[in-house]
Amino acid sequence: MNLALRDVRHNKLRFVMTAIGVGMLLAVVLAMTGVYEGALDDALRLPRQENAELWVVQPNTYGPFAEPSRIPLDTRDLIQRIPGVASVGAVTFQTVQTVVDERPVRMLIQGFESGRLGGPQQLVAGSDLTRDHYQIVVDASSGLHLGDRVPLGPLHDIYTVVGLTQGMVTSAGDPVSWVSLLDAQSLQFQVPPPLERREKAAGRPPAQTADINAVLVRLLPGAAQAEVVAEIERWKHLAAVTEAQQETYLTKFVIERMQRQLGMFLGILVTVAGVVLALIIYTMTMDKLRSIATLKLIGAPDRTIVGLIMQQALILGISAFVFGTTMILMLKGLFPRRLLIEPRDVGIVFLIVIVVCLLASTLGVRAAVKVEPAQALAG
Repeated sequence: MNLALRDVRHNKLRFVMTAIGVGMLLAVVLAMTGVYEGALDDALRLPRQENAELWVVQPNTYGPFAEPSRIPLDTRDLIQRIPGVASVGAVTFQTVQTVVDERPVRMLIQGFESGRLGGPQQLVAGSDLTRDHYQIVVDASSGLHLGDRVPLGPLHDIYTVVGLTQGMVTSAGDPVSWVSLLDAQSLQFQVPPPLERREKAAGRPPAQTADINAVLVRLLPGAAQAEVVAEIERWKHLAAVTEAQQETYLTKFVIERMQRQLGMFLGILVTVAGVVLALIIYTMTMDKLRSIATLKLIGAPDRTIVGLIMQQALILGISAFVFGTTMILMLKGLFPRRLLIEPRDVGIVFLIVIVVCLLASTLGVRAAVKVEPAQALAG
Protein backbone atom coordinates (compact mmCIF):
# COMPACT_ATOMS: atom_id res chain seq x y z
CA MET A 1 0.00 0.00 0.00
CA ASN A 2 1.39 3.39 -1.02
CA LEU A 3 0.12 6.01 1.41
CA ALA A 4 1.22 8.89 -0.83
CA LEU A 5 -0.79 7.74 -3.85
CA ARG A 6 -3.74 6.70 -1.69
CA ASP A 7 -3.79 10.09 -0.01
CA VAL A 8 -3.73 11.82 -3.39
CA ARG A 9 -6.69 9.71 -4.59
CA HIS A 10 -8.72 10.37 -1.45
CA ASN A 11 -7.91 14.10 -1.34
CA LYS A 12 -8.02 14.97 -5.02
CA LEU A 13 -9.55 18.42 -4.60
CA ARG A 14 -7.06 19.54 -1.94
CA PHE A 15 -4.19 18.12 -3.96
CA VAL A 16 -5.30 19.77 -7.22
CA MET A 17 -5.96 23.16 -5.61
CA THR A 18 -2.59 23.09 -3.86
CA ALA A 19 -0.81 22.11 -7.07
CA ILE A 20 -2.56 24.94 -8.93
CA GLY A 21 -1.69 27.51 -6.24
CA VAL A 22 1.96 26.51 -6.02
CA GLY A 23 2.08 26.17 -9.81
CA MET A 24 0.95 29.77 -10.21
CA LEU A 25 3.75 30.88 -7.88
CA LEU A 26 6.22 28.92 -9.98
CA ALA A 27 4.73 30.46 -13.13
CA VAL A 28 5.49 33.90 -11.72
CA VAL A 29 9.05 32.75 -10.95
CA LEU A 30 9.48 31.61 -14.55
CA ALA A 31 7.90 34.84 -15.80
CA MET A 32 10.42 36.92 -13.85
CA THR A 33 13.34 34.92 -15.17
CA GLY A 34 11.84 35.33 -18.65
CA VAL A 35 11.57 39.10 -18.20
CA TYR A 36 15.23 39.31 -17.21
CA GLU A 37 16.44 37.05 -20.02
CA GLY A 38 14.29 38.95 -22.50
CA ALA A 39 15.53 42.35 -21.34
CA LEU A 40 19.15 41.15 -21.49
CA ASP A 41 18.69 39.74 -24.99
CA ASP A 42 16.94 42.93 -26.12
CA ALA A 43 19.69 45.12 -24.68
CA LEU A 44 22.44 43.17 -26.44
CA ARG A 45 20.61 42.72 -29.73
CA LEU A 46 21.07 46.33 -30.90
CA PRO A 47 24.87 46.56 -30.44
CA ARG A 48 25.28 43.08 -31.92
CA GLN A 49 23.33 43.93 -35.06
CA GLU A 50 25.54 46.95 -35.72
CA ASN A 51 28.25 44.56 -36.97
CA ALA A 52 30.99 46.79 -35.50
CA GLU A 53 34.26 45.60 -33.97
CA LEU A 54 34.95 48.91 -32.22
CA TRP A 55 32.83 51.75 -30.87
CA VAL A 56 34.58 55.12 -30.78
CA VAL A 57 32.95 57.30 -28.12
CA GLN A 58 33.61 60.30 -25.92
CA PRO A 59 36.59 59.63 -23.61
CA ASN A 60 35.97 58.71 -19.95
CA THR A 61 32.40 57.60 -20.67
CA TYR A 62 30.60 54.27 -21.00
CA GLY A 63 28.67 55.42 -24.06
CA PRO A 64 26.65 55.44 -26.05
CA PHE A 65 24.07 53.17 -24.31
CA ALA A 66 25.03 53.10 -20.64
CA GLU A 67 26.04 56.78 -20.63
CA PRO A 68 25.67 59.74 -23.03
CA SER A 69 28.52 60.27 -25.50
CA ARG A 70 29.02 63.24 -27.78
CA ILE A 71 31.81 63.69 -30.32
CA PRO A 72 32.24 65.82 -33.49
CA LEU A 73 31.05 64.40 -36.80
CA ASP A 74 34.50 64.81 -38.39
CA THR A 75 35.74 62.13 -35.98
CA ARG A 76 34.44 59.65 -38.54
CA ASP A 77 36.97 60.86 -41.15
CA LEU A 78 39.81 60.87 -38.62
CA ILE A 79 39.12 57.25 -37.73
CA GLN A 80 38.77 56.23 -41.38
CA ARG A 81 42.38 57.26 -42.06
CA ILE A 82 43.86 55.08 -39.30
CA PRO A 83 45.78 52.07 -40.70
CA GLY A 84 43.85 48.84 -40.31
CA VAL A 85 40.37 50.44 -40.46
CA ALA A 86 38.15 49.04 -43.23
CA SER A 87 34.90 50.99 -42.79
CA VAL A 88 33.27 53.42 -40.39
CA GLY A 89 29.84 54.84 -39.69
CA ALA A 90 28.63 57.78 -37.62
CA VAL A 91 25.53 57.14 -35.49
CA THR A 92 23.31 58.96 -33.02
CA PHE A 93 20.77 57.64 -30.51
CA GLN A 94 17.81 59.40 -28.92
CA THR A 95 14.52 58.38 -27.34
CA VAL A 96 11.40 60.15 -28.63
CA GLN A 97 7.74 60.17 -27.68
CA THR A 98 5.08 60.84 -30.28
CA VAL A 99 1.43 60.16 -31.07
CA VAL A 100 0.29 58.31 -34.19
CA ASP A 101 -3.45 58.10 -34.87
CA GLU A 102 -4.16 59.13 -31.27
CA ARG A 103 -1.97 56.27 -30.01
CA PRO A 104 1.19 57.06 -28.00
CA VAL A 105 4.38 55.63 -29.49
CA ARG A 106 7.75 55.68 -27.74
CA MET A 107 10.87 54.61 -29.62
CA LEU A 108 14.64 54.81 -29.75
CA ILE A 109 15.74 56.56 -32.94
CA GLN A 110 19.13 55.71 -34.42
CA GLY A 111 20.56 58.10 -36.98
CA PHE A 112 22.95 56.63 -39.55
CA GLU A 113 24.53 57.39 -42.90
CA SER A 114 23.20 55.38 -45.83
CA GLY A 115 25.83 53.04 -47.22
CA ARG A 116 27.85 53.04 -43.99
CA LEU A 117 27.76 51.01 -40.80
CA GLY A 118 24.78 51.51 -38.50
CA GLY A 119 21.75 50.88 -40.70
CA PRO A 120 18.91 48.43 -40.05
CA GLN A 121 19.56 44.77 -40.76
CA GLN A 122 17.21 41.99 -41.89
CA LEU A 123 14.13 43.97 -42.91
CA VAL A 124 10.94 41.90 -42.84
CA ALA A 125 8.94 44.33 -44.98
CA GLY A 126 9.52 47.42 -47.11
CA SER A 127 12.96 48.80 -47.91
CA ASP A 128 15.84 50.75 -46.47
CA LEU A 129 15.89 54.55 -46.57
CA THR A 130 15.90 55.89 -50.14
CA ARG A 131 16.05 59.59 -49.27
CA ASP A 132 18.00 61.71 -46.79
CA HIS A 133 14.89 63.28 -45.28
CA TYR A 134 11.54 62.31 -43.78
CA GLN A 135 11.75 58.54 -44.10
CA ILE A 136 11.91 56.10 -41.19
CA VAL A 137 12.41 52.36 -40.68
CA VAL A 138 10.74 51.05 -37.51
CA ASP A 139 10.44 47.79 -35.63
CA ALA A 140 7.13 46.00 -35.99
CA SER A 141 6.68 45.98 -32.19
CA SER A 142 5.87 49.70 -32.44
CA GLY A 143 2.52 48.81 -34.01
CA LEU A 144 3.30 50.98 -37.04
CA HIS A 145 2.83 49.80 -40.62
CA LEU A 146 4.31 50.61 -44.02
CA GLY A 147 3.07 53.98 -45.20
CA ASP A 148 2.17 55.29 -41.74
CA ARG A 149 2.97 58.96 -41.18
CA VAL A 150 4.83 59.66 -37.94
CA PRO A 151 5.18 63.21 -36.52
CA LEU A 152 8.57 63.73 -34.87
CA GLY A 153 10.44 66.60 -33.25
CA PRO A 154 9.22 69.91 -31.79
CA LEU A 155 8.13 71.01 -35.29
CA HIS A 156 6.17 67.76 -35.81
CA ASP A 157 7.89 66.97 -39.10
CA ILE A 158 6.12 64.06 -40.82
CA TYR A 159 8.14 60.89 -41.47
CA THR A 160 6.84 58.06 -43.65
CA VAL A 161 7.43 54.44 -42.61
CA VAL A 162 9.26 52.74 -45.50
CA GLY A 163 10.60 49.60 -43.80
CA LEU A 164 9.96 47.23 -40.89
CA THR A 165 12.28 45.09 -38.76
CA GLN A 166 11.39 42.37 -36.26
CA GLY A 167 12.51 41.98 -32.64
CA MET A 168 14.68 45.11 -32.40
CA VAL A 169 13.87 46.74 -29.06
CA THR A 170 15.83 48.29 -26.21
CA SER A 171 16.30 46.89 -22.70
CA ALA A 172 13.29 49.03 -21.69
CA GLY A 173 11.15 47.40 -24.38
CA ASP A 174 11.02 50.47 -26.64
CA PRO A 175 11.10 49.66 -30.37
CA VAL A 176 14.15 50.80 -32.34
CA SER A 177 13.81 52.93 -35.46
CA TRP A 178 16.23 54.37 -37.99
CA VAL A 179 16.35 57.72 -39.78
CA SER A 180 19.09 59.43 -41.76
CA LEU A 181 21.88 61.03 -39.76
CA LEU A 182 20.88 64.50 -41.01
CA ASP A 183 17.32 64.00 -39.82
CA ALA A 184 18.49 62.58 -36.49
CA GLN A 185 20.70 65.59 -35.83
CA SER A 186 17.87 67.91 -36.78
CA LEU A 187 15.46 66.13 -34.42
CA GLN A 188 17.98 66.28 -31.59
CA PHE A 189 18.81 69.96 -31.86
CA GLN A 190 15.96 71.73 -33.66
CA VAL A 191 13.95 74.30 -31.71
CA PRO A 192 10.69 76.09 -32.56
CA PRO A 193 11.21 79.32 -34.57
CA PRO A 194 10.04 81.65 -31.73
CA LEU A 195 12.59 80.15 -29.34
CA GLU A 196 15.31 80.32 -32.00
CA ARG A 197 14.57 84.04 -32.56
CA ARG A 198 14.69 84.67 -28.80
CA GLU A 199 18.09 82.93 -28.52
CA LYS A 200 19.49 84.98 -31.39
CA ALA A 201 18.15 88.20 -29.86
CA ALA A 202 19.85 87.28 -26.58
CA GLY A 203 23.17 86.86 -28.39
CA ARG A 204 23.44 83.14 -27.67
CA PRO A 205 24.89 81.03 -30.50
CA PRO A 206 22.69 78.30 -31.97
CA ALA A 207 23.27 74.73 -30.84
CA GLN A 208 25.85 72.70 -32.69
CA THR A 209 24.06 70.20 -34.91
CA ALA A 210 27.08 68.34 -36.32
CA ASP A 211 27.74 66.19 -33.25
CA ILE A 212 27.23 62.43 -33.11
CA ASN A 213 27.18 59.83 -30.33
CA ALA A 214 29.59 57.22 -31.65
CA VAL A 215 31.58 56.00 -34.64
CA LEU A 216 31.25 52.34 -35.58
CA VAL A 217 34.42 50.71 -36.87
CA ARG A 218 35.15 47.57 -38.87
CA LEU A 219 38.76 46.45 -39.24
CA LEU A 220 40.60 44.99 -42.20
CA PRO A 221 41.24 41.23 -42.10
CA GLY A 222 44.38 40.58 -40.07
CA ALA A 223 44.47 44.07 -38.54
CA ALA A 224 45.61 44.16 -34.91
CA GLN A 225 42.68 45.43 -32.87
CA ALA A 226 44.88 46.43 -29.92
CA GLU A 227 47.05 48.61 -32.13
CA VAL A 228 44.04 50.40 -33.62
CA VAL A 229 42.60 50.97 -30.14
CA ALA A 230 45.94 52.38 -28.91
CA GLU A 231 46.11 54.69 -31.95
CA ILE A 232 42.63 56.04 -31.33
CA GLU A 233 43.14 56.59 -27.61
CA ARG A 234 46.65 58.03 -27.80
CA TRP A 235 46.50 60.29 -30.84
CA LYS A 236 42.79 61.02 -31.31
CA HIS A 237 42.06 61.44 -27.58
CA LEU A 238 38.95 59.31 -27.82
CA ALA A 239 37.78 56.04 -26.26
CA ALA A 240 37.64 52.88 -28.37
CA VAL A 241 35.33 50.20 -26.93
CA THR A 242 35.19 46.65 -28.25
CA GLU A 243 31.90 44.88 -28.83
CA ALA A 244 32.56 42.64 -25.81
CA GLN A 245 33.16 45.70 -23.61
CA GLN A 246 30.00 47.33 -24.91
CA GLU A 247 28.00 44.25 -23.92
CA THR A 248 29.66 44.28 -20.50
CA TYR A 249 28.66 47.93 -19.98
CA LEU A 250 25.06 47.15 -20.88
CA THR A 251 24.93 44.12 -18.61
CA LYS A 252 26.67 45.80 -15.67
CA PHE A 253 25.22 49.29 -15.75
CA VAL A 254 21.81 48.89 -17.43
CA ILE A 255 20.60 45.37 -16.57
CA GLU A 256 22.32 44.62 -13.26
CA ARG A 257 19.85 46.53 -11.08
CA MET A 258 16.94 44.73 -12.73
CA GLN A 259 18.71 41.45 -12.07
CA ARG A 260 19.12 42.21 -8.36
CA GLN A 261 15.51 43.36 -7.99
CA LEU A 262 14.09 40.34 -9.77
CA GLY A 263 16.39 38.11 -7.72
CA MET A 264 14.87 39.44 -4.50
CA PHE A 265 11.35 38.79 -5.74
CA LEU A 266 12.34 35.29 -6.86
CA GLY A 267 13.73 34.54 -3.42
CA ILE A 268 10.50 35.72 -1.77
CA LEU A 269 8.30 33.67 -4.11
CA VAL A 270 10.37 30.51 -3.70
CA THR A 271 10.19 30.95 0.09
CA VAL A 272 6.41 31.39 -0.04
CA ALA A 273 6.08 28.29 -2.23
CA GLY A 274 8.20 26.32 0.25
CA VAL A 275 6.09 27.46 3.20
CA VAL A 276 2.86 26.51 1.39
CA LEU A 277 4.24 23.09 0.51
CA ALA A 278 5.47 22.52 4.07
CA LEU A 279 2.09 23.39 5.59
CA ILE A 280 0.12 21.28 3.12
CA ILE A 281 2.37 18.24 3.53
CA TYR A 282 2.33 18.64 7.31
CA THR A 283 -1.47 18.80 7.27
CA MET A 284 -1.69 15.73 5.04
CA THR A 285 0.70 13.89 7.33
CA MET A 286 -1.33 14.76 10.43
CA ASP A 287 -4.50 13.51 8.68
CA LYS A 288 -3.01 10.05 8.24
CA LEU A 289 -1.20 9.58 11.56
CA ARG A 290 -3.44 6.59 12.33
CA SER A 291 -2.34 4.92 9.10
CA ILE A 292 1.31 5.66 9.85
CA ALA A 293 0.93 4.23 13.36
CA THR A 294 -0.60 1.10 11.85
CA LEU A 295 2.39 0.70 9.54
CA LYS A 296 4.72 0.97 12.51
CA LEU A 297 2.63 -1.53 14.43
CA ILE A 298 3.04 -4.16 11.71
CA GLY A 299 6.78 -3.55 11.59
CA ALA A 300 7.33 -0.96 8.83
CA PRO A 301 10.69 0.78 9.33
CA ASP A 302 10.94 4.58 9.67
CA ARG A 303 12.76 4.89 6.35
CA THR A 304 9.68 3.49 4.57
CA ILE A 305 7.41 6.06 6.18
CA VAL A 306 9.88 8.89 5.52
CA GLY A 307 10.08 7.79 1.89
CA LEU A 308 6.29 7.86 1.55
CA ILE A 309 6.06 11.42 2.87
CA MET A 310 8.89 12.65 0.64
CA GLN A 311 7.27 10.89 -2.30
CA GLN A 312 4.04 12.76 -1.65
CA ALA A 313 5.93 16.05 -1.44
CA LEU A 314 7.70 15.36 -4.74
CA ILE A 315 4.44 14.38 -6.47
CA LEU A 316 2.87 17.64 -5.32
CA GLY A 317 5.88 19.77 -6.25
CA ILE A 318 6.43 18.21 -9.68
CA SER A 319 2.72 18.49 -10.48
CA ALA A 320 2.82 22.18 -9.54
CA PHE A 321 5.96 22.66 -11.65
CA VAL A 322 4.34 21.04 -14.70
CA PHE A 323 1.22 23.18 -14.28
CA GLY A 324 3.19 26.41 -13.80
CA THR A 325 5.52 25.76 -16.72
CA THR A 326 2.66 24.87 -19.04
CA MET A 327 0.72 27.98 -18.03
CA ILE A 328 3.61 30.41 -18.58
CA LEU A 329 4.51 28.86 -21.95
CA MET A 330 0.91 29.26 -23.08
CA LEU A 331 0.55 32.85 -21.83
CA LYS A 332 4.00 34.33 -22.47
CA GLY A 333 2.87 35.93 -25.73
CA LEU A 334 0.30 38.04 -23.85
CA PHE A 335 2.87 39.87 -21.73
CA PRO A 336 3.72 43.46 -22.76
CA ARG A 337 7.44 42.63 -22.44
CA ARG A 338 9.04 39.79 -24.33
CA LEU A 339 9.58 36.73 -22.15
CA LEU A 340 12.56 34.60 -23.07
CA ILE A 341 12.11 31.24 -21.35
CA GLU A 342 15.47 29.49 -21.56
CA PRO A 343 15.66 25.70 -21.03
CA ARG A 344 18.53 26.38 -18.61
CA ASP A 345 16.27 28.51 -16.40
CA VAL A 346 13.48 25.92 -16.51
CA GLY A 347 15.95 23.27 -15.40
CA ILE A 348 17.22 25.44 -12.54
CA VAL A 349 13.66 26.12 -11.34
CA PHE A 350 12.93 22.38 -11.48
CA LEU A 351 15.97 21.62 -9.30
CA ILE A 352 14.88 24.37 -6.87
CA VAL A 353 11.41 22.78 -6.70
CA ILE A 354 12.93 19.38 -5.86
CA VAL A 355 15.08 20.85 -3.09
CA VAL A 356 12.18 22.91 -1.70
CA CYS A 357 9.92 19.84 -1.69
CA LEU A 358 12.47 17.78 0.22
CA LEU A 359 12.99 20.58 2.74
CA ALA A 360 9.26 21.20 3.04
CA SER A 361 8.65 17.55 3.87
CA THR A 362 10.80 17.73 7.02
CA LEU A 363 7.89 18.95 9.18
CA GLY A 364 5.76 16.03 8.13
CA VAL A 365 8.67 13.63 8.54
CA ARG A 366 9.29 14.78 12.12
CA ALA A 367 5.62 14.35 12.98
CA ALA A 368 5.52 10.87 11.41
CA VAL A 369 8.69 9.66 13.11
CA LYS A 370 7.35 10.66 16.54
CA VAL A 371 4.14 8.68 16.11
CA GLU A 372 3.87 5.75 18.52
CA PRO A 373 2.55 2.43 17.16
CA ALA A 374 0.09 2.32 20.06
CA GLN A 375 -1.87 5.17 18.46
CA ALA A 376 -3.16 2.69 15.91
CA LEU A 377 -5.11 1.02 18.73
CA ALA A 378 -6.37 4.26 20.27
CA GLY A 379 -10.08 4.88 20.24
